[in-house]
Amino acid sequence: MKRLFVLGLVCAFSCCLRAQVVDTTVCEILKNPTSFNGKMVRIKGTVTAGFDQFVVRGEGCGKHISDIWLSYPEGTKAKAGPAAVIEMQPALNYSGTVAPETRTAVVLDKSKDFKQFDQLLATPAKSAAMCLGCPRYDVSATMVGRLDGVEAKLTRDKAGKIVSWIGFGNLNAYSARLVLQSVADVISKDVDYSKSAALKDDNTITAGTTDPVEANRSAVKAFGAGTAAGDQIQRAADAFGKAGEKAGANGVFMISGNLNEAAAKDEAKGAKNSPDGILFNVGLNSNRLSSDAMVRAVAHMGQHVADLRDPEKGFEDAGIYELEFRGWSATSLSIVAWGQKVLTLPGGYVLWNAAWPASDKSANVTESIKGYLGTEELLSR
Repeated sequence: MKRLFVLGLVCAFSCCLRAQVVDTTVCEILKNPTSFNGKMVRIKGTVTAGFDQFVVRGEGCGKHISDIWLSYPEGTKAKAGPAAVIEMQPALNYSGTVAPETRTAVVLDKSKDFKQFDQLLATPAKSAAMCLGCPRYDVSATMVGRLDGVEAKLTRDKAGKIVSWIGFGNLNAYSARLVLQSVADVISKDVDYSKSAALKDDNTITAGTTDPVEANRSAVKAFGAGTAAGDQIQRAADAFGKAGEKAGANGVFMISGNLNEAAAKDEAKGAKNSPDGILFNVGLNSNRLSSDAMVRAVAHMGQHVADLRDPEKGFEDAGIYELEFRGWSATSLSIVAWGQKVLTLPGGYVLWNAAWPASDKSANVTESIKGYLGTEELLSR
């Protein structure tokens, strides 16, 4: 009798644990992310690890961002993640209130399924030309994890200075983050790069320096100081500090790593001061961004820092779509400045092809960025 009683308790406890996991979808979460905050959820979805994405995709959700940011628990030390990302953090001298939420710890099940999932997402695309942060596979799976949900928001004062923000992932723009506990039913699908498969480039652009910031600063010469293009690339380079300024002195830090973990310390005050009380942590995965690819990524992220910290007139309320559009615009300028022949993006979108007729180049770049943002990143205005 006692044995049956104990067995009954075990079964009841197991049922209780199963009941704590909510079966849902990406779109249901994005309808009201705060209602899922702190809950364990199970979703079936497709994950992509692109240039500045590590997300569970939500096609048809009808949101400005139709993705959930994906993170591994702190200390996972796995391979997959975005190639580049920028996140804001309160500096030591931040004057606002900082009250990081206490979140239930997640322990990742490093099963055979997880190892397969992580390895597939970390596999780069094969390309004869530079493909910036391009993954070889999208991966579908059933995922269980803790859902962190907020209403992502950035607030500025009358002078345009950022005074508060909330959100996850790149640009702190995502309202939902899934901290992974387990995966199952892993299926991979090759990303279609047929649109760019025939393009070739020797990728031997000589920037004249191993410092990607200085390489972009030097790129200004290709356009001339005082021109719109020259000023834009100068602004992107100077976002990391003026020439000769000590790295990090302006609160912008370049961090190397896999950029794929949810760390509580990143939501608390940092250990450094900043001129405006904000640290801009720019993560760059050198395993996926070598030499010239790193130069292009730095131009992109520098544009983001400049647009967040000191927005130009008319862009004070720019959302993620506009910010990403301007980031890719800066990337294209870095390409042109160094005479690179071809650059493609995740999904096979051709951002630049030197063989395009001169009269079509500007329009082609614009259409490529629009197609990429809308179809690959699932962003809308």
